[in-house]
Amino acid sequence: MASENKDIDLEKERVEILNAYAGLLRASKSMRDKEDTRLIRKAFNVAVDAHSDMRRKSGEPYIFHPIAVARICAEEMGLGTTSIVCALLHDTVEDTYITLQDIEDIFGLKARTIINGLTKIPEVFDDNISIQAENFRKLILTISDDLRVAFIKIADRLHNMRTLDSMRPDKQLKIASETEFLYAPLAHRLGFNAIKNEFEDIIFKYKEPVIYKQLEKKLEKTAAVRNRFIRQFTNPIKEAMEAQNYEFSIKARTKSIPSIFKKIHTKNVTFDEIYDIFAIRIIIDTPIEKEKAEAWKIYSIVTDFYQPNPDRLRDWISIPKANGYESLHTTVMSPTGKWVEVQIRSKRMDEIAEKGYAAHWKYKENSDSVSTFDRWVGEVRDLLENPNTDAEEFINEFKLNLFSDEIYIFTPKGDLRVLPTNSTTLDFAFDIHTDIGLSCIGAKVNGKLMPLSHVLKSGDQVEILRSKKQKPKEGWLKFVATARAKSKIKSALKEEQKLIAADGKEILKRKFNQLKVNFLGENVHIVEKHLGIAGGAMELYYQIAKGKINLAKLREIKIENKNFVTPKVTRKEPTGANLEEIISKINTKKDTVVIGDDFKEIEYKLANCCNPIPGDRVFGFVTVSEGIKIHRTNCPNATQLMSQYAYRVLKAQWKSDRLSERLCGLIITGIDDIGIVNNITNIISAQHEVNMKSIGFESNDGIFEGKIMLYVYDTEHLDQLILKFEQIDGVKAVERI
Repeated sequence: MASENKDIDLEKERVEILNAYAGLLRASKSMRDKEDTRLIRKAFNVAVDAHSDMRRKSGEPYIFHPIAVARICAEEMGLGTTSIVCALLHDTVEDTYITLQDIEDIFGLKARTIINGLTKIPEVFDDNISIQAENFRKLILTISDDLRVAFIKIADRLHNMRTLDSMRPDKQLKIASETEFLYAPLAHRLGFNAIKNEFEDIIFKYKEPVIYKQLEKKLEKTAAVRNRFIRQFTNPIKEAMEAQNYEFSIKARTKSIPSIFKKIHTKNVTFDEIYDIFAIRIIIDTPIEKEKAEAWKIYSIVTDFYQPNPDRLRDWISIPKANGYESLHTTVMSPTGKWVEVQIRSKRMDEIAEKGYAAHWKYKENSDSVSTFDRWVGEVRDLLENPNTDAEEFINEFKLNLFSDEIYIFTPKGDLRVLPTNSTTLDFAFDIHTDIGLSCIGAKVNGKLMPLSHVLKSGDQVEILRSKKQKPKEGWLKFVATARAKSKIKSALKEEQKLIAADGKEILKRKFNQLKVNFLGENVHIVEKHLGIAGGAMELYYQIAKGKINLAKLREIKIENKNFVTPKVTRKEPTGANLEEIISKINTKKDTVVIGDDFKEIEYKLANCCNPIPGDRVFGFVTVSEGIKIHRTNCPNATQLMSQYAYRVLKAQWKSDRLSERLCGLIITGIDDIGIVNNITNIISAQHEVNMKSIGFESNDGIFEGKIMLYVYDTEHLDQLILKFEQIDGVKAVERI
């Protein structure tokens, strides 16, 4: 790595760059010939030259980044030469003198297409549009053309996440939020399980640094005991498999820190109470045609030694997950009374689980069947046929297709369809065919008549009922769960809206003639503004046709020379200029909002969604009409705000002195006992600086849950109070709302 001093050892850097390049060649050795090596060398030379004067935030030469990205593509994703070449060149067009035409001339049209997909949108024309949302959309659109764009982008983001330490804290949070919002779910859906886990781990590290360090220390402390237990647990299985001459390996996988935290939070347990801190993975080397049978034989060996939990058996070999994941999972009881998850899979399945689509494609030639992964790629292409013009809405809809909790539904003939959890009969109809969805009036689920909104369960057999008279309704959008169904319904509604709007247009024309006003776009736009119509001319015509607009209001607008002039202002229209003005007022003096400063020109509020209090890690968000709102960095809305609207996010910090009291909520759970509520209220009343707004307790089967809203000065004040509550006999957990 380059020195951060002024006296940079260029020769040392040159050697380090060549060593990094040699590492890339070693990583790709198994998948290249002489011609491939020549192409990679050419790409490396072009990238070195183009980035020669550039350095990263860490101070090291920029070329280390594209080399690292290319190595991730080769080593961790199993991608080929074209991907490696494009990874080396992925920033050249965006950041250097290299053009897309240069790329095409040297490396061909395919390389140009991929690098164009990797190049960010240089500018955005509407200040209210999220640049990041537009870039996300551009990335997603490439999935229908060449998936390698998405692969390289994920590799690029992975290296950026691995090198976050050199960035400012606010930048760390922004990049982590973007990753959480799209890249982690995308990596998961493309089958890059190891990368998805690493994304989530780094995200948690920067968003919850205190909790991350605590759990990291606990994992380190228990590592020796855990390793000893794993050896004792796996030894009998190893001996039995060796006796039957299996080619295999056994690995132990410790749960990620975010996964452990989620379990602690959702199950309301302590670290010591989590039974499945790790999982045992048994990987067998067997031909593809024998995989299923051999996996069940291994299951039999495992259950010969340990009692399985029948409720925890998961067969993803017979029915793979939508991202191509195949494995047989079971949970068994160890001799020490601990539950242990055991995953059984072939070498092929393990490679697909870790390297996703790239590995899937490698093995595809051995199978004629269409996998669930192929089906998903087809769905994405279908979804992108008519992408919504609103980038943010488009991204949010696409995210519906990224989450892989699935249910398995059967047609009347016994064909299997895989759908997301919470899918309805209408989702199922659209999954079969668009025409079937549009004409659906209900369904028979397991022989019983059910409405369109009926939520399906795994194993249901569904027969769709249709009618030629059926037309799509706007209310359908409220209960469908799939992106495909939403997209098709919206397209159909728009077509219907166009037909209705044509009538509305004629009505407006007649009104214009009545008023002796020219029917021009400028005049129609003035009418939109005056009536407060936000959806453009089409929406205006539609509402007129539906009788929702009183056209008599047009007489309120002044007419000159057969044209409308400035209408009466009925509401203030927020604009991007307002945002620019607010941001510039802050940035002229400082780039940090200090909460407690007496800003006379800038309005800011504490967000109600997360109720930040002094001591919380916070950021400012510029709204279009309410000034600046202060959010906690772990606010439920933080990920979306920081990823999609990064240009509106400001650094924020608290004044060092105590401010006024802030409202905060606590959830207290524990064993219901006589006097426990009294003990809790006594602690509150004994604190002279604590005022309570409300309190409520519920008890069920010996377990109580209490919700308390109280006023505190800062996080230190709150932590002291929580500690006192936790010391009460019977109280098991105290969590901040």
